[in-house]
Parts: sequence; structure tokens; C-alpha cells
Amino acid sequence: MKKGLSRLTVPDTTINNAKKQGKRRITISRSFLRWLLLIVVVGFLASMAFTWIHQTNMSNMSAAELLHINVWDVRQDVIDASDENLLKITRSIAAELDGGAPSNSESLMRLMRAYDVAEINIINESGIITATTMGKFRDYDMSSGEQSAEFLGLLDGTEDEHVQSYQPTSFDHSLYRKYAAVNLKSGGFVQVGYDGERFQKDIDQHVVSAAKNRHVGQTGCIIIANEEWNIVSDRYGLAGSNLSETGIWIDRDTMPEDEVFHAQVYGEACSVVYIFSEGYYIIAVLPENEIILERNSSMSVMGIMEVILFIVLFVVIFLLVKRLVLDNLGKVNSSLSKITEGDLNEEVNVRSNAEFSELSDDINLTVGTLKQYIAAAAARIDEELAFAKSIQESALPSVFPPFPDRTEFSLYAKMRTAKEVGGDFYDFYLLDEKKLAFLIADVSGKGIPAAMFMMTAKTVLRDHAERGDEPDEVFTNANTKLCEGNDAEMFLTAWMGFLETDTGHLCFVNAGHNPPVLIRGGRAVFVEQKANLVLAAMEGMRYRKQTVMLEPGDILYLYTDGVTEAPDPDDRIFGNDRLLNILSDDFGRGEEACRKVCDKVLCSIDEFAKDVPQFDDITQLCLYYAGDGTVSSSHGAEGRAGGADI
Repeated sequence: MKKGLSRLTVPDTTINNAKKQGKRRITISRSFLRWLLLIVVVGFLASMAFTWIHQTNMSNMSAAELLHINVWDVRQDVIDASDENLLKITRSIAAELDGGAPSNSESLMRLMRAYDVAEINIINESGIITATTMGKFRDYDMSSGEQSAEFLGLLDGTEDEHVQSYQPTSFDHSLYRKYAAVNLKSGGFVQVGYDGERFQKDIDQHVVSAAKNRHVGQTGCIIIANEEWNIVSDRYGLAGSNLSETGIWIDRDTMPEDEVFHAQVYGEACSVVYIFSEGYYIIAVLPENEIILERNSSMSVMGIMEVILFIVLFVVIFLLVKRLVLDNLGKVNSSLSKITEGDLNEEVNVRSNAEFSELSDDINLTVGTLKQYIAAAAARIDEELAFAKSIQESALPSVFPPFPDRTEFSLYAKMRTAKEVGGDFYDFYLLDEKKLAFLIADVSGKGIPAAMFMMTAKTVLRDHAERGDEPDEVFTNANTKLCEGNDAEMFLTAWMGFLETDTGHLCFVNAGHNPPVLIRGGRAVFVEQKANLVLAAMEGMRYRKQTVMLEPGDILYLYTDGVTEAPDPDDRIFGNDRLLNILSDDFGRGEEACRKVCDKVLCSIDEFAKDVPQFDDITQLCLYYAGDGTVSSSHGAEGRAGGADI
């Protein structure tokens, strides 16, 4: 930190000279105003764009109108041709009736077959059907239905003949007919009707000719398909094929009639309009190329000019902005990058314009002030962290051997924090003359918050242990206490054991902590255990205790996850297997053995991690059990672990 603060302020003379030099330079705003006239050209480009859009819209509107006109013209041509044909037949039948042909049902049936129609009716002057080829229609009053009443105009003299579109009859709505009627000289009128089959036959020939003989624009066409989507007529001889072969797909539920849609028709992008009439889909098609031909012609020359003008304008503006702004900003950003990377001795020195000159001075002044604040803050933080570290270290047992007059066991512990202060801790104390309590724990997180929670947890655990609780009761009661007011939602893993020093009986409880390692006869194994939930994570938890028997000469090694999870440069972790291999050794006796264990593990971690910074606290506690003070000859490689689960 101090090494980077060799220069804290910028000399006042330098700043004043820079400001004087900046006043003699042209400002960015004045330089930019000189070229502002060029921006007016952008208005011209916008105008051309508007013209292009407007011409496109006009072309599309004209195309839509052309499509609408053609599709309705074809529809009307087909209807007119069909109407004229039916009227022609009706006139012929009326002529025969006026010429003396009988008007009874038998005579009408003969005429119906001769003229290939579906129905012939004679209506008297009162609008009543008096003779018919449809027996159920006899005596029907034409005025009783909307469809039939249309023909009553022939009786009041307003018209001599009338033709009607194909539609349901008033007498029977399930029966579809196309009717024509002509006045009779004897009074009343004769009505002739087509059924669906005869009507379709009548208009088919008109439909085919309507599509083949009509052009939409210069290159457009008319396509007519029946209700089964089979083409009846088109310009390219696809009659009988499905409409989809042209590239047109119509969904009447989502594609309204008489509205323009776009499709690839005969492999060419087209605008399309359709209507459904008289049982046929009448489709008008106009290629997009024809729609935009006029627009493209008028815009091509202007487009070339626009491209040239745009390129020139772009190059000029780019060079101008690059020269006045971008190059200078790049220099400023380059210096700022060095500053943000920690080089507070970097100076910004961009003085091509008054604004950049002032900006450079302001940045330099800010960095100088920042350096002063950082130096003061760093000194204060270092002092506070050193004080916090001394408090934390004083709270942990640090004198070894801790119980020099006890020969049944030896203890040694060591902690190396990842930061100035950490969240790991260990503790040990005699509960009575023959019972030793010892524990190791790891608080979630690092730094001062973890250290503060560590102090609380350590105190709570010791209070409950010294008042006579068993290990499981200690953890259960401590968990309740630590959950109270734990707004930061911190927690800790912990392992606590109560050792009966005269028998080697070890009663312990584990709250989510790493399993200890038992070293017996030079062989290291993990102590088998059932882990409980971590402390301070959930209220109401109850913890279970377990037991293990230590034999004279046994070494019990406790550690935090900073040991097994230490990473190397390849992001591999130290791991459990490597730990067991290191600890499978003869470390001797007493406190010296405990020291060797901790030192060997720490040295192995350093060799494994190489230059990788320590990311977690590393805490170790090692217990050597001697029993009555002498090492039993039976603690060799084949020694048993008493009644323990190992």
C-alpha cells in the first residue's frame, strides 16, 4: 500500500500552466459548430427515406386497389354470365307457356327435363304457386318468405323479369336454389330454378374463361379454385391441381376476404387478394416486382447519390469525431485503466482542447486526493485489523504445553487465517481432574463478521460445557442460543469431544464438521461418525453423541476444511486421500508428536498450493493420548481402536 503512494499531490504550478494553455486552444464546442452544417445533409437523407417510404406505400395501395377491382370484376362477370344464362332459359320457357303450352304439372315436368333445370313454378297474380314441379311448393304464398318475396315486384309492374343469387329458399332453408322469373302474358309469372349441381355446371364455363382471359396489371393473373381447393382455372394450366401447388395457402379463419396478404406464387413474391363467391375462391395475384417497379425506377438515381453522399458524410464525421474526441478519450481511458488497476502514480495528460485539459487536471487532482484518503484509510484499517487479530489470538489458547503437569495426554493447536482475522477457532479445557473437553469449529464467511460470531460461539459452547452438560446437550443448548437474533444468518460447523483421561473413553458430537483422523501405529484413518446439522442453522435441533476408545499412543487430529480444500494452481484440491497419506507416519510421542503432525500438514499444503493465495482459514488441533503416561507396546500397526467405530 505505501509503495504505491510515492506521489500524493499534483504541483499547483503545473495545474495553473495547464489551464493557461487550455484557454489558448479551441474548445470542442466551437470546433464542432464549424462542421455542424454537414449535419444538415442528414435532413436530406431523412427526406429521401420519407419519399421512399411514401412511394412504397403508394405503390402498395395502388396494387391493393388493382387487386380488389379485378377480383370483384371477375366475381361480377361470373355472376352476370350465370344470371344471363338462367334468364335466357326462363324466357324460353315463358315463351312456350305464352304460346299455348299447358301449365299443368305434367307439362312443367317435360319442360324441366327439356331445359335441364331443377324446378319450374307458375305463380298467379296473387303471388300463389298454382303449378310446380315440386309438389310441396303448390299453394305456397310467395309473400311469406324474404327470399321468395323478392319476386313480387313482377306482379306490381315494377319489373318484367328478375334473377336471384344462389341461396337458401324461404320454404325450406336446407334447400339451395338460384332462381330467375319472367312475366307471363296471361298474368302472373313463371319461376325457373337451378339446384347446386346445375348452378355449378352453369357457371363452370364462365369461371374458366374469366381466369384465362384476364390480366392483373402487366404480369399478374386470376386463379379460381373450388371449395375443395382444386384449381378450376389459371393462366399456367394447373387446372385440377391443388391450390397449394401455386404457393398460396388460405385460412379463412385468420385471413379475411378482400384483404391483401403476401405469398410466393409460382415461385415469385406476390401480393394476393381473394373472395369466396358462388362456391368458388376467386384469387387475384400481382407480383411484388411489378408493384415496386415504378418506385425503384424513380428512386434508383437518388439512391446512388445517397450512397455516395452517405459514405462521404460518414468518413468526414468519423474522422472529425475521431480527431477531436475519440483519440483524446482513448488517451484518457488508457490512463484511467492504469489508475483503476492500482497505479495511482499515473497522470492524465490530454490537452488538445480546453475541455480535455481541464478534465486531465481534475482527474489528476482527484487521484491525488484519493491517494491521501487511501493512505489514511489503509493506516487506520491496518491498525484496527491488527488490534482485532490480537484480540482473536488472545481468545485462543496459545501456550503449549497447556497442562504441563498432566502426563495422560498432550495437546497442540495451530491456526493460520486467510485474512487478518478469521472465523475458525479451537478450544480445550479440563472439566474436572479426569475429563478433558476439546473442540474445533469453522464459522461461515471470513473477516471481522466471522471473527465476531466466532467469539460468541466459543463463549456459548464453553459456558454450557463447564456447567456440566454432555456434548450433545452442549450443542443442542448452544444451537438454541446462537439462533437467537442471528439476523446475518451465519452458522458454524463444529466437533467437540469429552475425553476421560484415565480410560481413553472419548464421547463426541459432530455438527457438520470434517471427520477427525485417528493415527494408530503409523496408520491414519478417518473416525467414522454420523454428522448432525451445522450450529445456528435451524432452531429446535437436537444433536446425537457418539463414542470412541483411544488407546495409549493414539493421535487424534482435528482440522477445518481449509486443509482439505486448499487449491493448487490447476484448481485441484488437497483432498482427503492426500491428508491420510501424509498422516500415515510415526510421529513419536507427546506434544512433540502433535507439533510434527500440524507442521507436516501445513508444509504439505504450502508445497501443494505453490503460489496460490490461501482462500480459507487453516486450523489444526492435535491430541496425543498416553493413558497412564507410558506408551503401550500394543499400539503398533495391528493395534485395535477399542470399542470405537473407526
